[in-house]
Amino acid sequence: MALTREQMLEKRPANRARVDAHRERMLGEVRAYRLRELRERLGLTQRQLAIRIGVGQRQVSKIESGDLDSAKVGTIRKYMEAVGGDLALEYVDGDKRLQVA
Repeated sequence: MALTREQMLEKRPANRARVDAHRERMLGEVRAYRLRELRERLGLTQRQLAIRIGVGQRQVSKIESGDLDSAKVGTIRKYMEAVGGDLALEYVDGDKRLQVA
């Protein structure tokens, strides 16, 4: 007999920290993929975009793979501008938001 969702969770409770970490990793991959799509829509290679914004191709690759922690805000801003957008930074505290850049 098949278990209900509640019975299964009772037998094997979800590890909330692991679920949240996986969710964040997945969202990061989606955001990175969207950045790559923006670049490709313009017909640019990573190398061409890198030259445009004054960084190495490896830095563009890192940004497009979701590694934003090691990138400078200025580099990310230049990337966004090169693909036709802007960068907005917000301070978030609960439901309060303050745009800082």
